[in-house]
Amino acid sequence: MTVSVRFAPSPTGRLHIGNIRTAVLNWLFARRNGGSFMLRLDDTDLSRSTAAFADAIREDLTWLGLVWDREARQSDRLARYEEVAKALKHAGRLYACFETEDELERRRARQRTRGLPPIYDRAALKLTAAEVQQRLAAGEKPHWRFFLQNTEPSRGLAPQPTLVTWHDVVRGEQTVDIGSLSDPVLIRADGTPLYTFTSVIDDIDFAISHIIRGEDHVTNSAVQIQLFEALGAEPPKFAHHSLLIGADGHALSKRAGDLSIKGLRDDGLEPLAVLCHAALLGTSEAVAPYTSLDELAQRLDLSKVSRAPGRFDIAELRALNARLLHMLPHEAVAEHLAALGLQVSEELWEAVRGNIATLGEVRTWLEVVNGPLTPRIEDAKLCATAAGLLPPEPWNAETWGAWTAAVRDATGIKGRALFHPLRLALTAREAGPELRALLPLIGRSRAEARLNGRPA
Repeated sequence: MTVSVRFAPSPTGRLHIGNIRTAVLNWLFARRNGGSFMLRLDDTDLSRSTAAFADAIREDLTWLGLVWDREARQSDRLARYEEVAKALKHAGRLYACFETEDELERRRARQRTRGLPPIYDRAALKLTAAEVQQRLAAGEKPHWRFFLQNTEPSRGLAPQPTLVTWHDVVRGEQTVDIGSLSDPVLIRADGTPLYTFTSVIDDIDFAISHIIRGEDHVTNSAVQIQLFEALGAEPPKFAHHSLLIGADGHALSKRAGDLSIKGLRDDGLEPLAVLCHAALLGTSEAVAPYTSLDELAQRLDLSKVSRAPGRFDIAELRALNARLLHMLPHEAVAEHLAALGLQVSEELWEAVRGNIATLGEVRTWLEVVNGPLTPRIEDAKLCATAAGLLPPEPWNAETWGAWTAAVRDATGIKGRALFHPLRLALTAREAGPELRALLPLIGRSRAEARLNGRPA
């Protein structure tokens, strides 16, 4: 089978970490199986979809490295949806309903009172073809429902519920009783086609082999399987992954702000850290940093996705981001650093990477190395003695040890009482990277000035 998957966001808002879980699982599955990854913008809701949000989706996916092989917009395919709708109407699988929402709600209330499930009673099917045409000619605007094949006569016995069953790549055998569902509305009264309808047509036309999406779509899949069959198509394979919940146990689907991809990017997080966290949460794999998407793709397959929700904690993502940076060589971050306006040598990167949580924090250590910096003098006498014992350049990683040994021998001071005042004078900070690596980058002239209490 040629693997073809799609990520289908609606351009009605910014992508967030929950969206990206679906996107990266699709992307990794395609990469692992030599398939293709499609971006499909589900923008039939013209009142809420905007070009700005569509551009933002593309921007976020590009930043994350989730490059797509092809793209389509549902708003370009309205004629195709109308063509399929006509065929379903002709086949009797799409029927007109004229009830208002108020009428439907009153009917549902009566059903609940009687202890019945509040599903649509198919009252519209009692209308004759002539009555439907008469109401259409009078200007009434119906919504259109898909007739589910949810009963089957068996040897003269009462109709029995039809069960829709499929093997889900993540969840195993799945069964939905279609008899427990209302015939779904596929086209609104204003003529707008709904997701359940348009998605199936697109998946057929674009030869999608696997539909990988959140478990909140499981019931939709039962309905869509019947729709695939009504259109004479073999349904794709389904994989319904677990959703992410917050540290507080609530779903992330409605959240924005700092959990949007833009918010995470503005917070200084690395795209690979975001992707590793989103993909590995709620799986049997440990949440760990990987230095490439290809490496992550080979590590993760859908069989490792748990049915239990993944608990997302922004603090854990930030910690993962730090772990990733500590692993990355200079060549992996040089371009990103340059985009931040930071010219960082390989020597400086190797010195500081173990002490940063985001790339932006490198700026602090650039200022320490290049100055000007106002030193903090804790022990003026010790610092002055140390300044006088600075060896001539060139300096290397051995200079710090030889120099501090000379200061210790000259003053009798050792341990924290020696190293802490020197660190404050040289960096004006309580902690940071090893000074054996920083000292050669600071240089003799700056070190001497700072030890003597002068900004440099």
